[in-house]
Amino acid sequence: MQIHSKLPDLPTTIFTRISQMAIEYGAINLGQGFPDFMMDEALIDLVNDSMKKGMNQYAHTNGDPLLRKRLAEKVKNLYEAEISPESEITITPGGTYAIYTALTALITEGDEVILFDPCYDSYVPNIEINGGIAIRIPLDFPSFQIPWEEVRKKISNKTKAILINSPHNPSGSILGEGDMKELQAITKESIIFLISDEVYEHLIFNDQVHHSVLRYPELLKRSFVCFSFGKTYHCTGWKMGYCIAPGSLSKEFRKVHQFNCFSCSSPVQAALAEYLLNENAYLSLGKFYQEKRDYFQELMKSTSFSPLPSQGTFFQCYSYEKISTEPDNEFSLRLIKEKGVATIPLSYFYKDGTDHKILRFCFAKEMNTLKEAAERLAKE
Repeated sequence: MQIHSKLPDLPTTIFTRISQMAIEYGAINLGQGFPDFMMDEALIDLVNDSMKKGMNQYAHTNGDPLLRKRLAEKVKNLYEAEISPESEITITPGGTYAIYTALTALITEGDEVILFDPCYDSYVPNIEINGGIAIRIPLDFPSFQIPWEEVRKKISNKTKAILINSPHNPSGSILGEGDMKELQAITKESIIFLISDEVYEHLIFNDQVHHSVLRYPELLKRSFVCFSFGKTYHCTGWKMGYCIAPGSLSKEFRKVHQFNCFSCSSPVQAALAEYLLNENAYLSLGKFYQEKRDYFQELMKSTSFSPLPSQGTFFQCYSYEKISTEPDNEFSLRLIKEKGVATIPLSYFYKDGTDHKILRFCFAKEMNTLKEAAERLAKE
């Protein structure tokens, strides 16, 4: 008996392979994007309290009502957007799930989705498993900005959606006001939908502004906007996120959602609803991670790696052109074996394996972890 694979060319993800090798060689894992430090104990206590109060049965399929209400208040304060907590917010088991569900609600056989290389590795499989076609456009290098004229050329009568990601994984670039206005102009009077991956919304550096789709009513009316609690509150293993979309789009999103996971962790949702009252926990996040980025940059000056700009996320890309001419996948494996530091080669995020001799480092780590990694990389 055999299954006719819907994803026949999909290998084991590089994150799994790199993490396995990091364990095997005792390497510091700066590859996968997760913090190695504790989250706020106050949030842990809130979950524990919720469990003790009996909040251990199914939550509402769309999410805890108080949590959705608090999210609507947060969105209004941050982005001046009026969002209905009843009809426009759905709590999900993670941001990746929210993106998958949005694509599943939208895509039918032969639909095209425009997205940008390098990109988060779940996007293309999500599109293809639903019978869609991924139209991948390379971002300008090394700025990793969207070439809008190329986007215009790629739009066809089969274009169902455009998928954007800001702050951008893996590059750390962000979209500005000009980008959002370009997107608005391109989609005006069209029937093209948007999926906006904003899981790193609060991880923006140097006091720059996050230009969420939620700030732009003309974009929002055609958008699924996906977020992550895990990225914001240092608890990626909780797999908690949410999707904001207009009522008519949320209705279709929820049809898929209710027959997939149905609902998310009740005590965690109750805890998050209370914790959202602590605005500083997310408003201070940019400065918190910028300190780590800057610290790691300073440490890396003792090596021959050259940094590319990182304006947000957990990540910074570094060029190794001064060190080796090896392909990035081979060089990254050698770093694990010989230096004891795991990274992710940027070519993995490109369809055609474009190799700019760049590695992605995750700096969402303890300062001592970053210090030890840099010292290992600096050794001859």
